[in-house]
Amino acid sequence: MKLILLGDIERLGTKGQVVNVKDGYGRNYLLPRKMALRATPANLKQLETIRTQLASKEEKVKKRLTGLAEKLGLVSVKTTIKMGDEGAFGAITNTHIAELLTQQGFEIDRHSIVLAEPVRGPGVYEIPIKLGHEVTATVKLWVAEQPA
Repeated sequence: MKLILLGDIERLGTKGQVVNVKDGYGRNYLLPRKMALRATPANLKQLETIRTQLASKEEKVKKRLTGLAEKLGLVSVKTTIKMGDEGAFGAITNTHIAELLTQQGFEIDRHSIVLAEPVRGPGVYEIPIKLGHEVTATVKLWVAEQPA
């Protein structure tokens, strides 16, 4: 069964894509949940207008995210970490960084902040933030040692 996807479906395709699925999956799952349309000649003609609308929306979203990435590139956040003789007592995680950015006026989801591992020492760190649509921003994190 040929269907036109109305949204992104994991392991199947993206919005506006024409896919072949088994009849039962299309008839019993995708069509009743309004996740797809049948690929009739009329719907395929309409698909082109949908694709142009999607492209313009994509472009607007990407432009907005690029502007946000430029603003975030100018931001640097500061925090402290407790240090002992053996090293840090704690760690600075993506949740902590998201809270610091919220205090600066940026609502960033903690899952967007990419840390290979938590920050465990003083220094200056470049923190990448994936905003979506292949747009990534970098924020500077200044970590100082908290006096004992």
